[in-house]
Amino acid sequence: MDATLLWEAEVATFASAGPVTRIAAADLFRLTGWDLRAEGLCNGEACVPVRDRAAVEPRAGVLDLEVVVPLLDRPIVVDAESGIVAVGTSRQARRDALIARRAPTFALPDLTGRLRSLDELRGRVTVLVTFSSWCGCRYDLPGWQALQDELGAEGLSVIAVAFDQEPEVVAPFAEGISIPVLHDAAHLLSELYAISNVPTVVWIDEEGKVARPNTPAFATDTFADFHGVPSGPHLEAIRAWVRHGTLAPDASAPGTVDELREEEIAARLWFRIGAHLHRLGRDAEAATPFAEAARLAPLDFTVARAAMPLTGRDPFGQEFLDLYDAWVAAGRPFHGLEPDVDVEIDAEVDPGR
Repeated sequence: MDATLLWEAEVATFASAGPVTRIAAADLFRLTGWDLRAEGLCNGEACVPVRDRAAVEPRAGVLDLEVVVPLLDRPIVVDAESGIVAVGTSRQARRDALIARRAPTFALPDLTGRLRSLDELRGRVTVLVTFSSWCGCRYDLPGWQALQDELGAEGLSVIAVAFDQEPEVVAPFAEGISIPVLHDAAHLLSELYAISNVPTVVWIDEEGKVARPNTPAFATDTFADFHGVPSGPHLEAIRAWVRHGTLAPDASAPGTVDELREEEIAARLWFRIGAHLHRLGRDAEAATPFAEAARLAPLDFTVARAAMPLTGRDPFGQEFLDLYDAWVAAGRPFHGLEPDVDVEIDAEVDPGR
């Protein structure tokens, strides 16, 4: 039978050799670049040792993804009912972002379909803004554009990434906007950077290091009375960073963003399966993976709230308000720093800048 492999943001089909996780070795190499050699599982010159080759290759020329994928330090979720296997990003890439503070690169389409890469901005300080059409932060793009207009000549680049399935739902909010606006249908960045809510802002320096990790921040005060986070303090902090290299002490400490729990990682993969089925018009089948994602990460807005518009529910209605109240009651869990609520900034300038 034909099966579908969701490998990070890539989608491919293959003829499964029995159970949905069984894939021809030639297909795995064609789709991912990984193959089984005498040295182990290899991709180019990089090889991972294999101790139990019989488990990896249960039949000659056939590999078992449920065994192969964990050896590659990646998570996997299998939906046998729909014939979909979802594979996440390597855990090392997220450790690079959270601990070593190396910003994992990515390539995502803009609203015209052109692939844009974080590497294009190497050599400039970058503010990475994640948002969505299902969040009031969709109205913040003019504010981020104004910041780019103000500081672009001083070396700043702002890039916005929407956690949305189609560019058409983002386009109305990007009219008149010239900063890159990308859409991340697979929510790849929520996995790479451990993002659990939007808007989340990440600062990346000229060398590709995370200068300030995940911070909830806005570029306008449109809904400040609701969420209680004014835009001014964070915008002032960005100005100080761009112009003087100023960073708050907590921003530069490694480990300030908690790693995703295994349940949260699995939730992202189940959401990815549901979103893929939704894009195919298989909404009845999508309901189950969406529900499993919400069960695993009930207070993660990139999972629970993001599924609302994809399942005919209002992401601004009473269900959202109930989710918000539950999130507040739980202490506003968030993978990252506390939001800026005043304009006091450590005036020390990073001598390396």
